[in-house]
Amino acid sequence: MFPITNEQLEAVLNKFGISDITKATIRQICSVSAELEKVAGEDFIHLEIGNPGLPAASVGVDAECAALQNGIANQYPAIQGIPVLKENASRFAKAFLNLDIKPDCIIPTVGSMQGCFTTMLLLKHRCPQKDTILFLNPGFPAQRTQAHVLELRQDSFDIYNYRGKKLEAKLEEYFSTGRITALLYSNPNNPAWTNLTEEELEIIGRLATKYDVIVLEDLAYLGMDFRTDFSRPGEAPFIPSVANYTDNYILFMSASKIFSYAGQRIALVAMSEKVASRKYDSLKEFFGIEGFIDAYIFGVLYAASSGTSHSAQYALAAMLGAATEGKLDFVADSREYGRRGAIVRKMLNENGFHIVYSIDGTQPISDGFFFTAGYGDLTSAQLQSELIRYGISSISLPSTGSEQNGVRVCVSMIRDDNEFRTLEERLRAFDHDHRK
Repeated sequence: MFPITNEQLEAVLNKFGISDITKATIRQICSVSAELEKVAGEDFIHLEIGNPGLPAASVGVDAECAALQNGIANQYPAIQGIPVLKENASRFAKAFLNLDIKPDCIIPTVGSMQGCFTTMLLLKHRCPQKDTILFLNPGFPAQRTQAHVLELRQDSFDIYNYRGKKLEAKLEEYFSTGRITALLYSNPNNPAWTNLTEEELEIIGRLATKYDVIVLEDLAYLGMDFRTDFSRPGEAPFIPSVANYTDNYILFMSASKIFSYAGQRIALVAMSEKVASRKYDSLKEFFGIEGFIDAYIFGVLYAASSGTSHSAQYALAAMLGAATEGKLDFVADSREYGRRGAIVRKMLNENGFHIVYSIDGTQPISDGFFFTAGYGDLTSAQLQSELIRYGISSISLPSTGSEQNGVRVCVSMIRDDNEFRTLEERLRAFDHDHRK
């Protein structure tokens, strides 16, 4: 029964060894909420984890099943990816981002998590003097954990006060040190659902070229800025990308959210020909391979996994091909997240909450998979803890690198009207008990 007592919450946090709830990982919070469900005897509303809440694209399932039936399960896939996937990925990039990325510059990975981790590992060794990765916060907490595991020096700043032209001076401050090897961000942003404006992308691209910084652009939620219709392949408007403003880019494109294919762990690392063709003495010294893309494929990926699931590559190839040919409208399918986001945001606003990261340029942020919420003058720790007591599980903004007070709200797991009603009842009770 809600609210759970402070003593009950504290006991569970102690059980899982969590001394500071704002530093708990997403998976730890999932464990805490699962344990507290037993205490309360009721299910939680899960706003903490970004599982896809839609069915997997059937064209991918069918293609993967067919590939398995045709006997590819007993064959190692080519580490650099099967030809049909690389070709379809190149066509997809042209159709939806208007980018010319050669098939040879596109490599499948075991989800964007592996793509990001292995790319960071390679970048750690490209130039001895460039030993630092810069994160635009807030961001996906696991990526900072990856940099920590790799013992890769990291810097970051909260973009909250550095939107628009203010971003240029802040990036100059870091880039001009000569130590930044790469800049990493997601667009749309996890957790804030902000989208970088064309002005901001141009600033990033121009400075990346000036200071030889490679931009790692995580497009996990590609096309999901629902303020603009990006659903028509080969037609403007195209999905924005820093790749329009620099050749120093590596893009991560995942099947997990845009095709709801998270369980098969399949994504793409796509880099410009300029980046792919670079040669470094430091890579030759460490990997025995001086070429950037060759060191990535044969020096890093081979050691990490010996390739990406053979059948999942066929699935992704089919989904990318169908989308490019206008047979699979992944943007329309994912608009369901925008609908859910609008409902939850309205509930929060009506019950005393406010959106923390609320503006892109002059526009309110889009409704979508995530957004951020604060309540009065409650700190992140207070808000996260109090919401848990009322059966609402979330992660804190400090865990994403944000310096603002609030929590991340993910709407993907709210799947029916009953869960919406339950959330509204709990938010109303929370507001009743906390309103000043």
